Amino acid sequence: MSRYIESACKLCRREGIKLFLKGSRCFGEKCAVERRNYPPGSHGQNKTKLTEYGVQLREKQKLKRIYGVTERQFQRIFNDATRHTGKTGDALLSFLERRLDNVVYTLGFASSRAGARQLVNHGFVLVNGRKVDIPSFLVKVGNVIELKGKIKDNVHVQSAIAAREKSGVPKWLDFDPANMKATVKALPEKTDISLPVQEQLIVELYSK
Repeated sequence: MSRYIESACKLCRREGIKLFLKGSRCFGEKCAVERRNYPPGSHGQNKTKLTEYGVQLREKQKLKRIYGVTERQFQRIFNDATRHTGKTGDALLSFLERRLDNVVYTLGFASSRAGARQLVNHGFVLVNGRKVDIPSFLVKVGNVIELKGKIKDNVHVQSAIAAREKSGVPKWLDFDPANMKATVKALPEKTDISLPVQEQLIVELYSK
């Protein structure tokens, strides 16, 4: 499967906002958006007005990059969302939020979604007591997510959990910090997801 191997900071600069792709670096003075708040490249500082299509495309790229999914994965998730009851945009966000790598990141087991994806890929995450090494696995109501064995004592994991305590965990997850275990109480709704994205523009983009 293809993956992005360039600088993650370039993605934040291209979208003009922090996508929090580098964990703690995004909160420090080394953040690329803070230092150079314009798109990368020789023409990055040239101001251009986006067309309607350009605005919609940027919203899609922004959401895709926040969750770290490929174009093919995003297309498949969007198709699933169109078959779901209710608003397509809300279903799209819910599907992305329920990805196992995102849940691991949301619980604070990793400082970034890329780090959470690595934990899942290496088999350090259990769902209902069984190892699941597929980052795109969608959690369901009643699923119990926890870390496996000694990885709980890893210094990076402990640091990420300490940082997450300040922001808390969304209400659709019931987190037990003592045992580093969480239960999915409900499916995430639009009100549970605070992202700088206008999902309706993405729906309009795919509707053309």
